[in-house]
Amino acid sequence: MTTVYVHGIGMTKFGSFEDKSLKDLLIEASIGALKDANLPKIDAVFVGNFMGGTLSNQEILGAIVANDLGLGYIPTAKLEGACASGGIALRQGVLSILSGEYENVLVVGAEKMKHASTATVTQFINTAMDQSTTEKEAGLTFPGFFGTVANRYMYETGAQKEHLAKVALKNRENAMNNPLAQFQKPTSIEEIVNARMVTDPLGLFDCSPITDGAAAVVLSSKPSNIKVRASSQSSGPTLMQDAIDLLSLPAVKISGERAYEKAGLGPEDIDVAEIHDCFSMTEILSIEELGFFPKLEGWKAVEAGETKVGGRIPVNTSGGLLSKGHPIGATGISQIYQLVRQLRGNAPNQLAKQPKIALAQNLGGTGAYSVVHILERV
Repeated sequence: MTTVYVHGIGMTKFGSFEDKSLKDLLIEASIGALKDANLPKIDAVFVGNFMGGTLSNQEILGAIVANDLGLGYIPTAKLEGACASGGIALRQGVLSILSGEYENVLVVGAEKMKHASTATVTQFINTAMDQSTTEKEAGLTFPGFFGTVANRYMYETGAQKEHLAKVALKNRENAMNNPLAQFQKPTSIEEIVNARMVTDPLGLFDCSPITDGAAAVVLSSKPSNIKVRASSQSSGPTLMQDAIDLLSLPAVKISGERAYEKAGLGPEDIDVAEIHDCFSMTEILSIEELGFFPKLEGWKAVEAGETKVGGRIPVNTSGGLLSKGHPIGATGISQIYQLVRQLRGNAPNQLAKQPKIALAQNLGGTGAYSVVHILERV
């Protein structure tokens, strides 16, 4: 039976890079991963990207990567799944090796966003919502959606804005030790709670930033010390009005359950996780949906410090989207970058006990897509 292994990882710093194009970022991360993998012959390239065509006026990214790296006339493709684009590209790379079609695959994700105005970026990010509905006409945005969810969550549970702030603070403290993170300036609960409001109750620190950056992974059927134990994907409701339970992300729950089943593991077996914290509220919902904590009790785990480095299940040791940054097409692959380093024993915020099993969860839209990967140190 074919097994997929991680052979190389690469990542640019996340932030704002006026002097670098989308292509520059893709190539930089790819070269890093290829060198880390000892320059294997690549059979195919999969690129995760969401807004290259609209913000950078550039498509055909797969062919550009293959051409500029001199990889030959190999198959390439670009994958789009909103903020899950990187995770979906990674999954297609995994599946292509499992099929027996390829031996070595380069997966790279990138986004170039900082050169555009916030209004322009928001306009194009909203294409990841159903545009043919009354929700669009009412002006619903992603902060509006997750702000509504956060208000309902606090009403149902007794959680407070301070619990959201503790998620943001944890992730900022982790990012301070990550040299590739976008935000490394210290902050405090007081500053987070009192920051400029984006949409009640979410303030500036509760929302992931606009980011430039790229990340890459080389996958192979040849053995290495990091194995892809499982890859899964699910879709979910694309409208708030279609949600059976506003405090549920079905795609996260189902993709997690499928990944656990494939891996023959459960949430209790995960040593470290990178979760898609596009908003502080999203991290709390997702740690519940993935089974790390009981439903409607994720806020209690945050309060008790159970998701911190050294806690029962460390979450987002990279700094997460909130502070590491969120270059959309790169995000799902940057999660793998951090987890591979944790499994290798040389990560920012390295766990005292080197982890063996790691989980990455990448979300798209308001829950339209979720991709979960489980990695194992062998």
